[in-house]
Amino acid sequence: MNAKTELRSITVAVVRAPQQPFTIEAARIRAPRKDEVLVRVVATGLCHTDLIVRDQYYPVPLPAVLGHEGAGVVEEVGPNVKNLKVGDHVVLTYGACGHCNPCASGHEAYCKDFYPLNFGGCDIHGDTALQTADGVPLHDHFFAQSSFATYALARENNAIQVPADAPLELLGPLGCGIQTGAGAVINSLKVRVGSSFAAYGAGAVGLSAVMAARVAGATTIIAIDVVPSRLELAKELGATHTVNSKEVDVIETVREITNGGADFALESTGRPEVLEAGIDALGGLGTMGIVGAPKLGTRASFDINSLLLGGRSIRGIVEGDSVPQVFIPQLVKLYQQGRFPFDRLVKFYPLEQINQAAEDSTKGITLKPILRIADA
Repeated sequence: MNAKTELRSITVAVVRAPQQPFTIEAARIRAPRKDEVLVRVVATGLCHTDLIVRDQYYPVPLPAVLGHEGAGVVEEVGPNVKNLKVGDHVVLTYGACGHCNPCASGHEAYCKDFYPLNFGGCDIHGDTALQTADGVPLHDHFFAQSSFATYALARENNAIQVPADAPLELLGPLGCGIQTGAGAVINSLKVRVGSSFAAYGAGAVGLSAVMAARVAGATTIIAIDVVPSRLELAKELGATHTVNSKEVDVIETVREITNGGADFALESTGRPEVLEAGIDALGGLGTMGIVGAPKLGTRASFDINSLLLGGRSIRGIVEGDSVPQVFIPQLVKLYQQGRFPFDRLVKFYPLEQINQAAEDSTKGITLKPILRIADA
């Protein structure tokens, strides 16, 4: 960081050591450069990925400011920003270079620089934008935003403008978790009218998938979990069937409900045994999508001949394979029309209660915590 750059005093939540609580600290952030925008964060979702990085399942350098479901108001723009202006309401999403082959073909979530841009702890040049009040650099640029903060720097291509009449404090999770579940169904699996869909895991991602399957026209929608309250909510959000995997044989039950196996399925728990059961419960030509993120190096197994002879497929999915500039505004419209009520998943916490929010999320008490940081 250039010491001569104008700095703004902010408040951040910092991870300083693996598996340790977040600490609320004073910090400073530089002004936006080139195509960057400075965003006053109104609220930010807390996602499973924040917690697995806190615990170092993914090796992001520490100390770091995490947070990757930010929503806020543009406060300042860099000289190369073309389409955003001060006062615009934006949802912050993942970072992508914008010019590699996957990005150019509409698959930004598979950008060749996805890992360094989102998990590198700095920008692509190795620089950070944050420092402590004493001038010590903090690792940042988490998902090109680091939004566990009162202000965040993003690039224009990952700051998605949303309507000013939409409830900004609610929208942050559309940038990752909600986008992942809904996008997996609509963009990746392409769940079709009249088909069957099974969601393995009824957390925020899985229930977003359930709602999206209903929007897509699936007529058999199965939610599988072990928490009765989540299964009850799944019914209210569009599931036609629920399965408590502690009580019944999941494979037999899904096959019975779907008359042979699911057309589409999504695994969001990150548990290999759940994935294996889901693959075994696919129907002919069925497709399993994987969004659950376990520790790096985790392996699962499957019957090769079952996939081969049944024409079944398994595919990994990042960020719902979405083009955020298109998909996030579409989800906002669906919400405003009452067709995608993801507000049913959330509970608000002040930033100072981030550790309570993390604990409640881990215990399954809260499906999707949102940290409320400022007024819109």
